[in-house]
Amino acid sequence: MKVLITGGAGFLGSHLCEKFLNNNYKVVCMDNFITGSPDNIAHLFGNPNFSFMNYDVTNFIHIEGDLDYILHFASPASPIDYLKVPIQTLKVGSLGTHKALGLAKAKGARFLLASTSETYGDPLLHPQPETYWGNVNPVGFRGVYDEAKRFAEAMTMAYHRYHNVETRIVRIFNTFGPRMRIEDGRAIPAFISQALENKPVTVFGEGTQTRSCCYVDDLVEGIYRLLLSDEVMPTNIGNPDEITMLGLAKEIIELTNSKSEIIFEPLPSDDPKVRRPDITKAKEILKWQPKIDRIEGLKLTIEDFKRRLGK
Repeated sequence: MKVLITGGAGFLGSHLCEKFLNNNYKVVCMDNFITGSPDNIAHLFGNPNFSFMNYDVTNFIHIEGDLDYILHFASPASPIDYLKVPIQTLKVGSLGTHKALGLAKAKGARFLLASTSETYGDPLLHPQPETYWGNVNPVGFRGVYDEAKRFAEAMTMAYHRYHNVETRIVRIFNTFGPRMRIEDGRAIPAFISQALENKPVTVFGEGTQTRSCCYVDDLVEGIYRLLLSDEVMPTNIGNPDEITMLGLAKEIIELTNSKSEIIFEPLPSDDPKVRRPDITKAKEILKWQPKIDRIEGLKLTIEDFKRRLGK
C-alpha cells in the first residue's frame, strides 16, 4: 500500500510518516519547507519504503504508479506563520486541496483532509460537536487560516459527492509533542522554551482562555483509524481534557523546575475563549479516545525541547 503525505516534513506530518512506515506502507512525503523542516524526517531517509519530494502542492502533482491514500496536511498551522504568509495559507487550503483531490480522483485513492478546530472559530457552543457550524470572522487576521480550512472541507465534500472520491475529514484540536518548532509561537512550545531558558513566560489576556491539548501519538492513532473507517463527514480528534492558559503555564514552569515569572500581554484579535472537542463520534465510530494524559505528554515534549536546546 502506498500513501502520499503532503506537509510530511511538518510536526504532524512527520509523525504520520513514521506511523505508516511502521505499518509497512510505502510513504511519499511532500513538503516545500515553508514551515516544515528536513530535521523532522532526516531519520527516515534510510528506509527503503520512504521517499521525499520537495514540492509545492499548489502546483499540479504527479506521482508515479499506484497510490492508495493521500493525507493532505500541507499548511501553516500556527498564527505567527499564517499571519506571516497569509496568501500561501489561503492558496494551500484552496489550490493545494484542489490539486491533491485531483490526484486522488486520477489514482482512485482515498483522500483525508487535515482540517482544524479553527473551523469553529470563537465558539458559542461548548464543547464543540461536529454538527456545530462555528463562529468565524472571515475578514479577521485569523480568517486566512479558518476560511482556507472551511473552503477545503467544502471542496473535499464536493469531490466526494460529484466525483465519488472516497474522502475523510479530520478536525484536529490542539496537539503537542516532540518536533514542534521551538519558535512555533503556540502556547506549549512557547511556554516550554521560555521556561527552559528561565525567561518570562508570556500569557495572553488574563490567561482564562482554555485549550484542550492532545499528545501527538494519540492524535496520529485517531487519524489512522479515521482513514481506514467508512466515516465521510468531519470527525473531531482531540483530547477533551481542558485547561486554562494560565494553568498550563504554571504546569510547565513546575515541570521544568524553571525560575520563570509569568507576564501578561494583550489578547490577540479573535483568539478563541474556549476550545474543547466533543469526541463522542470518535469514541463510537472509531473506538478511539486519548490514552496519554497531559502531564505525561508534557514530560516527553520537555525532554525533546531540552535535547534540541542543549539543556
